[in-house]
Amino acid sequence: MGVVEGLTEFLPISSTGHLILAGVLLGFDDEKAKVFDIAIQTGAIVAVILVYWQRLSQTVLTLPTQAASRRFALNVSIAFVPAVILGLLLGKAIKAHLFTPQVVATTFIVGGVLILWAERWHARTPGAVRIASVDDMSATDALKVGLVQCLALVPGTSRSGATIIGGMFLGLSRRAATDFSFYLAIPTLIGAGVYSLYKDRAMLSLADLPMFVVGLVFAFFSAWLCIRWLLRYVANHSYVPFAWYRIVFGGVVLLTAQMGWINWSA
Repeated sequence: MGVVEGLTEFLPISSTGHLILAGVLLGFDDEKAKVFDIAIQTGAIVAVILVYWQRLSQTVLTLPTQAASRRFALNVSIAFVPAVILGLLLGKAIKAHLFTPQVVATTFIVGGVLILWAERWHARTPGAVRIASVDDMSATDALKVGLVQCLALVPGTSRSGATIIGGMFLGLSRRAATDFSFYLAIPTLIGAGVYSLYKDRAMLSLADLPMFVVGLVFAFFSAWLCIRWLLRYVANHSYVPFAWYRIVFGGVVLLTAQMGWINWSA
């Protein structure tokens, strides 16, 4: 589960969706598993912090003296707020009703189609890119990306996919959208993990500690490898292959459920 989290968290293919499907196949899909899935995202975030350590540390050190650093920190904060509000209001209902393989498979397919649309529009629309890097973003741009991130509350949508593809629709370059998605992931996923652990602390015990540690460690290492690869990939490639992966994978899940080959409803 840690490897699945790390490899899928920052790709536009939905880590939550993959964790739900993997959990069903492994028989690890009870309430504690849902807490585990959210908590191990913290391991993936540590990988982001290490990869972007130079930029992050420089931003913190220059906050009192440089307007660009303050603007960057403010933009991340602004983009973070909408998901917090909607997550607190709707999180319980979403977990109760939408954390199912059928929902995941459907949103896989829909998200794949949207990625194909975004890449085609991006390539054929003159002037589609108006923001080359995260330093060129305004507070309004950040708020729009934050609102798009809220779509990822539906499992299978993909937080990375929503922010990256949404950012491209909003005029960000592919690299700027990817970078901002990573930066936004830091407060979003750490906050979700801490809140989930605190809220559901009654169902956890010290006996669960080794399980969580293993998940965090493997999520960290697999995410670190994935991030470094993805940053090189987006320099010269589109997200089209991920779109087709989502469509095919979602179709396979729906087909196996329809034919009764895998009892996803369990």
